[in-house]
Amino acid sequence: MTTRILLADDQESVRIGFRLILDSQPDMEVVGEACDGRQAMELAQTLKPDVLLADIRMPRLDGLEVTRRLAGPQATDPVRVVVVTTFGLDEYVHTALRNGACGFLLKRSGPTLLVEAVRAAMAGDTLISPSLTVSLLRHAQDAGKPEPAQPAEALTERETEIARLVAKGLTNAEIGAELFISAGTAKTHIANVQRKLEARNRVGIAAWVWGNGLME
Repeated sequence: MTTRILLADDQESVRIGFRLILDSQPDMEVVGEACDGRQAMELAQTLKPDVLLADIRMPRLDGLEVTRRLAGPQATDPVRVVVVTTFGLDEYVHTALRNGACGFLLKRSGPTLLVEAVRAAMAGDTLISPSLTVSLLRHAQDAGKPEPAQPAEALTERETEIARLVAKGLTNAEIGAELFISAGTAKTHIANVQRKLEARNRVGIAAWVWGNGLME
């Protein structure tokens, strides 16, 4: 099935770039574009997209409020919202996720993560820019959350090494370069680590690493 995507960003150049990336995927189609938050709300109601990619700083209605209305607990017909922004402020990240966002990416994350975020949203997962992982983890620790439990299936030495690099906020490509493996192999290792730790995303992996004192 083709994933139908709505773009919401006040910069036309950003929308054009995202459309080129997403429309080039065989299983994705951009069905609409909004230049402000109000228009994003209207198009979401009429087009019924599978995923909305929303900027934060938009005229008329910002992306955080759009996320709350379309994906929050009070949404009558929830939409999968992935926030894609230039600004990775802690307040923005926490508010977006609390408002129901199923992803938070920085615009500089690149096309691969953009595509992965859409696919993760469709799979019911949450993808967050690797560079924001440490910030989210510190916020969780400040909130006094308990340490993660040990995995049901032990991690291999390579998987533990991968988990440490995830906790440092490295991308798949950076992990691959660090360990002299391909980005695809790094991605496979990360998927295995997530499965063994029963972690929903990279933040969960990082929480396990820090919680168990495995950072160098």
